[in-house]
Amino acid sequence: MTRTGDVNAAPGGQTGPVFRARVDVALAVGLAVGSGVLTAVVPAEPPFRAPGVLGVALVAVSALTLVARRAAPEVVVVVTSALLVGYVLAGFDVGVVQWPPWIALYTCFAAGGRRPRLVGTAACVAAVTGYAVFTRGSGDASALADVAIIGLLAAVAGEATRSRRAAVAASRSRALAEERERALALDRARLDERTRLAGELHDALGHAVNVIVLQAGVARRVFAERPEFARDALGTIETTGREALGELDQVLRVLHPDDDAADDALGPRGLDGLAELAERVRAVGREVTVELEPVELGPSAGRALYRIVQEALTNAVRHTASGRIRVSVTPDGDRVRVLVFNEAGGLVPAPPGRGLVGMRERARLEGGTLDAGPVEGGFRVLATLRAA
Repeated sequence: MTRTGDVNAAPGGQTGPVFRARVDVALAVGLAVGSGVLTAVVPAEPPFRAPGVLGVALVAVSALTLVARRAAPEVVVVVTSALLVGYVLAGFDVGVVQWPPWIALYTCFAAGGRRPRLVGTAACVAAVTGYAVFTRGSGDASALADVAIIGLLAAVAGEATRSRRAAVAASRSRALAEERERALALDRARLDERTRLAGELHDALGHAVNVIVLQAGVARRVFAERPEFARDALGTIETTGREALGELDQVLRVLHPDDDAADDALGPRGLDGLAELAERVRAVGREVTVELEPVELGPSAGRALYRIVQEALTNAVRHTASGRIRVSVTPDGDRVRVLVFNEAGGLVPAPPGRGLVGMRERARLEGGTLDAGPVEGGFRVLATLRAA
């Protein structure tokens, strides 16, 4: 498994320490063979000695130490620099023995960190100084300048490689962070959707079930004495049950992302549905008045208003047996004011249940507020919503 931030990834998807080790072995062996052959076949010019076996061995050993250049770059740069000085002390022309120290210096800078840079620089400066002091050649300024330029190029190339690797690692880290953020956002969206669906089920089915229970109770009590009224109650139960099943089907269709109508499945009827809500409550024997002033509502605000009134009426018939219920919707500037007042006496504040919490959340999402609780003469639910 490729590690995040592996800055030594190879082309074609090959990564990891095994691949890098193979590259280093191939580099070291190839350089050892090539430099050994050149050292053996290229004749030495006076005042330098012919390399012979010793010279070839020193050159090959210097190149072979590059096998460990990634694992121990500081050690490799010190060893190759020391071998260069020893090679010069033996009277040989520097030739190809200078390349392993430069490669090691490049690796020190590419590895990053202050210590490898300092050790690499110090070792190579010492090697150049040893060459200038012990060489049998002229050691003129132009030769030393060439050596210094090569060393500088090795250091700059190593630093550029380190910077590129750091940029790649940072880019990958950002990509992973963005991916995690997208995953978290998706999880939050799913949680919000589940919460919304739970609220829709509570508001729609809770209201319907309460109406059905109350109507069934009335029908049972008056079945023998007032069969006509009982039949009306049973008709209301049937109608309410069918509507509840329809709303349940709408909620379930939202769970299927391939359904083109899913986005609009949970769209209640807004102001147009309030009259029907009132009729349901009247059917269980409660007096309900609805006062509506002309207001313009967006789809989301209309849905919230409908559900708030629905939950308020459900709570009214669930918690009180009598008393007039008044519903009013009036404009208030760029907002709409919704009041549901249940006339009743002796009410005491109760701990907020899911219904009240859901109403407050709907109002908040529409940029409004909701206040609910006992007041003089009954129980009041007062919501203010942004109209559009």
